[in-house]
Amino acid sequence: QVQLVESGGGLVQPGGSLTLSCAASGFTFRSYDMGWVRQVPGKGPEWIAGIGSAGTWTDYIDDVKGRFTISRDNWGDILYLQMASLKPEDTGVYYCVRALRHVIPKPGEDWGQGTQVTVSP
Repeated sequence: QVQLVESGGGLVQPGGSLTLSCAASGFTFRSYDMGWVRQVPGKGPEWIAGIGSAGTWTDYIDDVKGRFTISRDNWGDILYLQMASLKPEDTGVYYCVRALRHVIPKPGEDWGQGTQVTVSP
């Protein structure tokens, strides 16, 4: 079955960096666009970054553009999100999703379990 397993979250100071990873299995990873969705406390989920199946395009919301970088390893079936210049408002749960650009998939197999990122002094 489809599995998306995130790792790399944690506590970081403002201005710091983190790299999230998502190990994919149970499907042909290289055939699917992928993305990251963030859920911050008190708000609904927000699509923040996406990448094409072959990595030929990437896209970001304005809030993270220039600070976050999405990438993928289609040999190792891993999705990454490099986060830099982190702000307290970046705090939230970050989910790896199998989805088209700007799409937040319905709950189910297209979501990982999420990894918590906390940005605090």
